[in-house]
Amino acid sequence: MSSPSRTSAKICGLSTPEAVRAAVEGGAAYLGFVFFDKSPRNLTPEAAGRLVDPVRAKGGRSGAVKTVAVTVDPDDALIDRLMATMKPDLIQAHGKETPSRIREIAARSGVGVIKALTVSSSADVEQARAFETVAEQFLFDARPVEGSALPGGTGARFDWTLLEGRRFSRPHFLAGGLDPWNVADAIRVSGAPLVDVSSGVERGPGLKDPALITAFLDAIKRV
Repeated sequence: MSSPSRTSAKICGLSTPEAVRAAVEGGAAYLGFVFFDKSPRNLTPEAAGRLVDPVRAKGGRSGAVKTVAVTVDPDDALIDRLMATMKPDLIQAHGKETPSRIREIAARSGVGVIKALTVSSSADVEQARAFETVAEQFLFDARPVEGSALPGGTGARFDWTLLEGRRFSRPHFLAGGLDPWNVADAIRVSGAPLVDVSSGVERGPGLKDPALITAFLDAIKRV
C-alpha cells in the first residue's frame, strides 16, 4: 500500500457551492476565491463569504480547510472589506507588491500572506528570498504572455525543474498549467509541497467542473 501524499492542494477561483463542495470532499487543504475584476472568476467579498460560511460551520474558523482571498495589488479598502465579510485565513497577493507592502497587508489584515511570483527563469525563483521574512507562503506561477490582462489562471506553465531541489524558509505552491493528468509528474519533478490549480479543473473560463476537481485531488493522493 502506498503512503498518503505529502502534497497539499489549493483549488483556486471557486465560485459555486458545487465546486466548493467537491474541493472540500476531495480533500483540498485550501479554497481560493478571486477578487480581481478582469478575471472570469471574480467575486465580491460578500459572495465569497456566503460560499465559505457552510465550510466554517463544520468546525473552526474555516473548517478543515483554509480559505484564501486572491488579490492583485489590493488597496487598504479591499483588505478591510475582505476581513469584514469573507474573513479569509490567508490573503494571496498576485500583483507587483513589494516586501514592505506584503508586511503592511499582513499587519492590516491580521492574517498570513501568500506572495505569488511569476516565473520564467531561475532568477525569477530567487525573487522569493526577498519575501521570506514577510510572507507566510510563496506561490510560483507561470509568467503570463505579453499583453495578458491576467497575472495567473491562464493555463500557462513554466519549467518545473526550476524548483527542483529548492529550499525556502516558507512553504511554496507550484501553480501554472496544472491539471488532473500532469499534476503527479509536476510534483515528482518539482518536489513542491503544495500545488495550486484553477483553469486546469474548468470546463470553460471560470466554470469549475466538480468532476475535474475530484480527479485532480485523487491524482495527488496517488503520488
